[in-house]
Amino acid sequence: MSTDDAGAGADAAGETGGEPAHENALQDVIAVDADDNPEGTVNRLDAHTGEGVRHRAFTCLVFGPEGRLLLGQRAPTKRLWATYWDGTVASHPVEGQTQKQATRQRLEEELGIAPDQYDDLRVTDKFEYRRYFENAGLEHEVCSVLKVTLDDASLDPDEAEIGGLLWAEYDHLHDHPEWYRQLRLCPWFEIAMRRDFD
Repeated sequence: MSTDDAGAGADAAGETGGEPAHENALQDVIAVDADDNPEGTVNRLDAHTGEGVRHRAFTCLVFGPEGRLLLGQRAPTKRLWATYWDGTVASHPVEGQTQKQATRQRLEEELGIAPDQYDDLRVTDKFEYRRYFENAGLEHEVCSVLKVTLDDASLDPDEAEIGGLLWAEYDHLHDHPEWYRQLRLCPWFEIAMRRDFD
């Protein structure tokens, strides 16, 4: 595992008038050390504000039957990296949940991809990174990368999670970033893609 680090200021966010400022305040994520060993749970909003707390996360790259990568645009209601493009979904496992279990759940919830549409879900990489997003918060994650190839590319995206979808040639996206400048890519996806081709 390697660390990819960057920093800028981030204002703390939390409660306003005694009420949670965001639905993330109602959820927990798994705090981890640099080797991805669990260190208990932490409030999801706390993990993503102020100085943040290192926690476990994943991103899943979904490929279609013809080998193209499915890019998913984060919904405009997301608190961090809204409308940025991911490859394809990203989230956090909950306590007691494996990365594969969490990924299967998010694929179904966000894109309507059922487990019978694939049979090769696999973990291919893991890295630590830290990135701030404007003054809204940050990600400090030990992020596992999973990949899956769909036998059936039928999709039923949840608009609360997915703002748009785009199939792209993965090699072309990596080799010609200047052709895709209109797509603002999520930092964890950019790191995963760069490491994939290193």
